[in-house]
Formats: sequence, structure tokens, C-alpha cells
Amino acid sequence: MSEIVIRRAQAGEAEALTALCVRSKAHWGYDTEFMRLSEASLIVSESAIASGRVLVAACDGRIAGLARVELDGELGMMFVDPSSMGRGVGRALFVAAIVMARRLGARSMPILADPNAAPFYERMGARFVSHAPSDAIPGRTLPLYEYDLTHEETP
Repeated sequence: MSEIVIRRAQAGEAEALTALCVRSKAHWGYDTEFMRLSEASLIVSESAIASGRVLVAACDGRIAGLARVELDGELGMMFVDPSSMGRGVGRALFVAAIVMARRLGARSMPILADPNAAPFYERMGARFVSHAPSDAIPGRTLPLYEYDLTHEETP
């Protein structure tokens, strides 16, 4: 894998980014009903892209992952294409999200994590806070993490 380039998402990429989110979520073996219920939370809209807060990781001209930072500094979504997992794409996106959240004035970055991503966030230095309701699946709880943006180190 060549150099990972982080850039802002561009108009017209919503469909490709949404498809990447679906591939990434499905990678963990969720069943059809779970994926159907998750559908709305996996959409990357053109308006989100226009906000300038959707970051894309590209390698060899191909989209390898994305992250979205909310106005309050929350990591709203982060997905890596299954073919790019384990190659530093997630780390590069996470560091870029930290930079963006700091620029937005946030002091911490909340992360409502998929359980399969929890070990990654822990390696990045995020602290487990509690379990919180899923934004997609009624009755499901997810691990809620927080990354302290006040210390200068990045993962």
C-alpha cells in the first residue's frame, strides 16, 4: 500500500462513501436485518460533504476510508474499506479527525463505537466512558469512548 493521503470529501462522492460504509459494517458479519436497520446511519450525504467535515483517506487514487467530525467534536462516523484494514488508514483518519475536532474548539471527542472497533479506539488512546444506546438498532447499546483533545500527543 502506498502513501495514505487525507483530504476533504468532494461533491459527488456521497454514493461511493456510503457504499464504503456499508461494506465496512458488513465486514463484521452482521445479518441482513441488522444491516437493514443500520442503513440510515451509514449514509454519507452531499450536505455532510458540503459541511467540510467529512474526511477521506485515499491510497493510489482509491478511497480507502472516511471519517466525519460533528460540530461539537464528536467522531460521527469512521469506516475503513475492508481491503484497507490493518494498513494504517484508520490511524491516519483518526489523527486527522483529532486535528479537525481541535480546530472546531472541542476539548474532547466522544466516540459511539461499534464493538468490533472498540479495540482500535483503545489503542488510539480513547477512554471507555459507558455504554450508550445505539443510534441505529433499538435496544442495542454500544461502547461510548472519549478522546481527550487537550493533550498535545496524537496516536
